[in-house]
Amino acid sequence: MVFGHCYNSCCSRFYARACTIEDSGIGEGVSPSAATDLIARSIPWQERSRAVAVVFGGLSFGSVLGLLFAPPIIQNFGWESVFYIFGLLGIVWCLGFESLIVQRFGDKKSLLNLGQSSTGSDGLISYAMSSESSHSSLEDLQNSLKDVPWGAFFKSKAVWAMIYAHFCGSWGHYTCLSWLPTFFSEELNLNLTEAAWVSVLPPLGSMIITSIAAPFADNLISNGVDTTKVRKICQTIAFVSPATFMMLSSVDLGLPPWEIVAFLTSGVALSSFALSGLYCTHQDISSEYASILLGITNTVGAVPGIVGVALTGFLLDSTHSWSISLFAPSIFFYLTGTVVWLAFASSKPQDFSKSGPESEP
Repeated sequence: MVFGHCYNSCCSRFYARACTIEDSGIGEGVSPSAATDLIARSIPWQERSRAVAVVFGGLSFGSVLGLLFAPPIIQNFGWESVFYIFGLLGIVWCLGFESLIVQRFGDKKSLLNLGQSSTGSDGLISYAMSSESSHSSLEDLQNSLKDVPWGAFFKSKAVWAMIYAHFCGSWGHYTCLSWLPTFFSEELNLNLTEAAWVSVLPPLGSMIITSIAAPFADNLISNGVDTTKVRKICQTIAFVSPATFMMLSSVDLGLPPWEIVAFLTSGVALSSFALSGLYCTHQDISSEYASILLGITNTVGAVPGIVGVALTGFLLDSTHSWSISLFAPSIFFYLTGTVVWLAFASSKPQDFSKSGPESEP
């Protein structure tokens, strides 16, 4: 994810806009679900926040690297070079990961063809291997998709809470990181060089906050705090913090530009608490279907990257108001997302094949 996200970030910088994208196109679009599945099936629930933080924290790390290294690479070797360099790094990373898997599990097929899993009392996943798993075919994969309890997913209030929360969080994430450099340049009168360097601050702040939020959440769970309560606390921080800082930034308080920059950077950074909230909940409620659940919510969460960014530009051209075009919609979704999350979110494991809850960890 690190080098894949470097690629996204360098392209954004090339077009003079710091737009952070979690998953790009068909190829990289499967990586969040794949990572979620590995975490859900191999990491104890008391350590999932840290695992998610390490894996998805690569997105912020890749943003920082991309924003720092892409400009000199483009200047010295041409814009095409960033595609070759970051693409090559991605291939090397993939080969290294496969080599590690072979050393860890001996046979790659044994990892890729894991059968049904069950959760032990310590939260670890024990696997039941199928003797015929190596003979799986495309037809088997198609049949397995038919066996997915799609209807049960959409009957769950917790799933709908995750879907809406992912949409709300993505709206603020995509629109702000896409338009904040322009806001800094046009509204705060920062020059292009200053605005470009400021673009590094949100992902850098996210890395710092993630390193704090993850152990905070895991420690609470290890000390006996209800898992659902921990996820609600973290996601509430992830939503209310940026909404509050956006409110302060949209009101004319006579603050100097760099204080407004600090406000907005802090808000975007604190939204990284979602890695210990929403992004862990898919695994909490179903280790078996965690990847599919993330695929569902992430698909809905991609919509703001298309609609939200364009709508912000349309509103800005129509109203010439940053408060109305950029901040107001994000504040609305952050606050309504908080209400829905607190009301309906749950980390209680669910057996979707039976449409009923299991025992909570």
